Amino acid sequence: MANQLDQLKQFTTVVADTGDFNQLAQFTPRDATTNPSLILKAVQKADYAPLLADTVAAHRGAAHDEIVDRLLVRFGIEILKIVPGRVSTEVDARLSFDAAATVARARRIMALYEAAGIDRSRVLIKIAATWEGIQAAAELERDGIHCNLTLLFSLPQAVACGAAGVRLISPFVGRIYDWYKKSAGSTWVEADQAGANDPGVQSVRNIFAYYKQFGIATEVMGASFRNVGQIIALAGCDLLTISPELMAQLQASEAPLARALDPAARDASLQRIELNEAAFRYALNADAMATEKLAEGIRLFAADAAKLDALIDAQR
Repeated sequence: MANQLDQLKQFTTVVADTGDFNQLAQFTPRDATTNPSLILKAVQKADYAPLLADTVAAHRGAAHDEIVDRLLVRFGIEILKIVPGRVSTEVDARLSFDAAATVARARRIMALYEAAGIDRSRVLIKIAATWEGIQAAAELERDGIHCNLTLLFSLPQAVACGAAGVRLISPFVGRIYDWYKKSAGSTWVEADQAGANDPGVQSVRNIFAYYKQFGIATEVMGASFRNVGQIIALAGCDLLTISPELMAQLQASEAPLARALDPAARDASLQRIELNEAAFRYALNADAMATEKLAEGIRLFAADAAKLDALIDAQR
């Protein structure tokens, strides 16, 4: 019997969620994703500290934002030496409400990749799924720069991304699970909320069903997993981005793993949703979980970006 990771690959494209590219080869993912927190964690390890030191030394007089972009691209280039597909590189979360600045940073990141000989088809620009981020992604997609919309917690965000022609979205399973578990407090029963009943899993399943029902080409990539049960419950999703720790658990098990999501399934009860800016903001505001987790995610990524700035200052 094949291990669960190999079984999963029969239904779903497996993506590594890490900045630690030395771990990648053993899991043979097709793609890889990074974010500011993962890069911050990586550059504090002995194996990767030279990447930061070399980048700062080569561009000592440059602004923080340029050095950070160059560092992110350095990691991306190393990752692309290992994975055959794409790498996702994130725009600074502090620009999440500035569409023009997001577009400018995305174009610079892509230019750095192309200057290094990387074709733009191998890079996804990660952007927070705010209204401004989605509009920035729409402009970038029109220019042939493909995007991965992250910090996505709700169907309205997914609907707006689909309408914008975004290449890929990353709905966050684990953070949705975290919010509902915290909200339930002592009434939470883990066994009752596992697998297909997990609120994070249900969110991704709903988005997946909506996209397939209405022929939306945007890829759905479940992200932010807390346990392998969440991953197994989403087998059949277009892509799943998984930490090395959870990939190792899947690789260590030979228990049967079946497809859970069918891209050919249709649900006549689903109705198409149309959203302008006002309707998007109202729908997001009506969802306390999505509103809170989006804001929290931006704050956390912004805090880690500031810590990376401080590491750069220490190297100057």
